[in-house]
Amino acid sequence: MSDRFVSRGGEKLQGALDEFHVSVQGRVCADFGCNVGGFTDCMLKAGAAKVYAIDTGYGELAWTLRKDPRVVVMEQTNALYCDVSEAVDLVVVDVAWTPQRLAIPSALRWLKDSPEAGMLNGPLVISLLKPHYEVSKITGHKPRGPLSVEEADAVCRQVCQELEQTLPCRVLGVTPSVLLGKGGNREYLLLLAKSICGA
Repeated sequence: MSDRFVSRGGEKLQGALDEFHVSVQGRVCADFGCNVGGFTDCMLKAGAAKVYAIDTGYGELAWTLRKDPRVVVMEQTNALYCDVSEAVDLVVVDVAWTPQRLAIPSALRWLKDSPEAGMLNGPLVISLLKPHYEVSKITGHKPRGPLSVEEADAVCRQVCQELEQTLPCRVLGVTPSVLLGKGGNREYLLLLAKSICGA
């Protein structure tokens, strides 16, 4: 639970916004995998102008967010395959067991084209990386219990390297989540931007 937000996810995103010095004020945003709406709630409280709350589920989003005129509710919608409703300034991602290599391309599609691309005041993606889900995609084996800090760090580094090598994006920052995930698993938030042509 969270005292500030509708779910503890809001605490994770707020920690990343603080660490990365990213302002949400006045920005149009999209929340991939919004669920109850912790990330959405965090962005609204930080001054977001609009949030597209996207989730494959139905009826999960908190009522306080559902009735907020700044929230566009997109239930029963897979963010990985849906059409872009509006180019946005910020996409935040928490899509459970879906690997980053599949989630990030869709997030990049939603970003505005901007002269500030690749900079903190330009269009950005903040994605929650869960190494315990990623490692099974890398090794083919599900881990028994939480990964060690060293194991989680190694998976995080590998995922970031692969994203930059295979997608038109740059990893601008990485920070451990202020809260552990389910089962005591270490998680990270990635700050990404579209690659600038020629960079």
